[in-house]
Amino acid sequence: EHSWHLALMAVLLSEHVGGDGALVVLRVLKMVLIHDLVEIDAGDTYCYDVESGVDQIARKKVAAARVFPILPPDQAQEFLQLWEEFEAKETPEARFAGVLDRLQPLLLHYSTQGQSWKEHGITSDKVRERNKATRGVSGVLGDLVDAIIQDCVDKGYLPK
Repeated sequence: EHSWHLALMAVLLSEHVGGDGALVVLRVLKMVLIHDLVEIDAGDTYCYDVESGVDQIARKKVAAARVFPILPPDQAQEFLQLWEEFEAKETPEARFAGVLDRLQPLLLHYSTQGQSWKEHGITSDKVRERNKATRGVSGVLGDLVDAIIQDCVDKGYLPK
């Protein structure tokens, strides 16, 4: 469900990413669809759980070495490269995919009135920090993130 949401968001929101229009949406789609495959093997880590996140990168690398070789060699290589590109966040496509990967949970938390944030004691500062890269990718999406966070604070979904 998460990856499907990201794919739809990539198509709908790509027009708000600046630059020379060279963003390759198909590449973004592939990234968002495969970026969490390694978590099937490595396990998911709650994004605000610093302690559990310490070994997350190592676990994901081990999982990638197990998961992608299941595919035919050409696909295994492509998927591994896409996953590594997503993790590195060095290309416009990877940065946009990363922004979407943070925006979707923000929207989910908003729709649940911040239930998980409240259960885990998450503050607006932590949410802002997690989403700070958004503005560098898109001013429009940065404004959206800021407005959502502020609305969450105003409605009591998220402590200041």
